Amino acid sequence: MTVVIGFEGSANKIAVGIIRDGEVLSNPRRTYITPPGQGFLPGETAKHHRGVILTVLQEALNEAGLKAADIDCVAYTKGPGMGAPLVTVAIVARTVAQLWGKPLLGVNHCIGHIEMGRLITNAQNPTVLYVSGGNTQVIAYSERRYRIFGETIDIAVGNCLDRFARVIKISNDPSPGYNIEQMAKKGTKYIDLPYTVKGMDVSFSGILSYIEDAAHKLLSTGQCMPEDLCFSLQETLFAMLVEITERAMAHCGSQEVLIVGGVGCNLRLQEMMGVMCKERSARLFATDERFCIDNGAMIAQAGWEMFRSGHVTELSDSWITQR
Repeated sequence: MTVVIGFEGSANKIAVGIIRDGEVLSNPRRTYITPPGQGFLPGETAKHHRGVILTVLQEALNEAGLKAADIDCVAYTKGPGMGAPLVTVAIVARTVAQLWGKPLLGVNHCIGHIEMGRLITNAQNPTVLYVSGGNTQVIAYSERRYRIFGETIDIAVGNCLDRFARVIKISNDPSPGYNIEQMAKKGTKYIDLPYTVKGMDVSFSGILSYIEDAAHKLLSTGQCMPEDLCFSLQETLFAMLVEITERAMAHCGSQEVLIVGGVGCNLRLQEMMGVMCKERSARLFATDERFCIDNGAMIAQAGWEMFRSGHVTELSDSWITQR
């Protein structure tokens, strides 16, 4: 049996997960949360990660009931992500691999999300919608590679939601996206927003600029409530995502959709995608916040797949990339 430990820290989550042949043995994490109206800066996020990563590592080993000798391979997020947090995790992963005498594996963060989604849902060959704070892509596996069929041409959908949350001072605890989702449930008035789909790609920066500008006017004159703006933004963004996902499904002849990434936890997005899938007699697969949001087990799972296929990252190649 192959046991892989995975280190994740590409953004504001620091996590360590352990996988043994498809079984999640442990998956603890911590989140760096900033005050309302603020985002998280790379240097401060990395400082948070440095302060707790060894505690999270010990938690993961204790929860799994394993010792260093039981681990077969050490996997870490090589990228994409924020530079300083990625470096923090890479240094710890390199050090642990050398101390324990274990092979090291640099994992693509995006592939980690997809492989974890496939493991948890048992989706066979899905069209993947990967939506998070840093990424928005429609991906499918074709000719021995994951290929990007459509993506954002500017900012990610999660970044759009997070930045809007700052405008109307929504709390970052547990996450701005989750709080927008809860407020959107109370929204009753739909505000028309720009809808920008360009072929297989989407653009969110114009929508964000428009709603940032409109929010102050609409709220100050009492034309709508903050809940209405959350509702309108969600409906518009998610409709765009459903459209490009359906187009990719038609192109690939796929009958499965898998939603991964932090925004994939959103039940309204899952509901809208489910309606589209039902119309196409297709199946929708999604996971909950344990595995949608950045976690260590997803890096361990992608590492497990790579290690079993004969991949190893040499120490000289154990750099990180923000791209």
